[in-house]
Amino acid sequence: MSADGHWLGFDFGLAWIGVAAGQRLTQTASPLPPLRARDGIPNWDAIDALVNEWKPAGFVVGIPYNMDGSDSEMGARANKFRKRLHGRYGLPAEAIDERLSSREARSQLGERGKSLSKARQAQVDSIAAQLILETFLLQTTPQA
Repeated sequence: MSADGHWLGFDFGLAWIGVAAGQRLTQTASPLPPLRARDGIPNWDAIDALVNEWKPAGFVVGIPYNMDGSDSEMGARANKFRKRLHGRYGLPAEAIDERLSSREARSQLGERGKSLSKARQAQVDSIAAQLILETFLLQTTPQA
């Protein structure tokens, strides 16, 4: 399994965890159905199924820093999730600054400034995961 294969990206949240799959070859990602979480604890069986399906080379987890760049409580929880992915699957689990990814995802859906239903918010979370993963792929793929 090479680092050039598929990667899974996550937008960590307390109720939903956005998910995307992407690859280095095209430097693109696609949103997948989000995962339910209970106070930030994912359904590990659902993640096992994703890992079995995609056989990823690694994971990327967005870390929500405060706007001034300092650590946040959610950032610490997202980082703990990242470390658990690495420990559970033995694959690289990279962190990337994800400030404003959810705002950009809402903008792409035309939902800026609107109150969202739970289903629509979950969709935003997976688009945010897509943006997080594509940022990582663009930053880490060697240019020819």
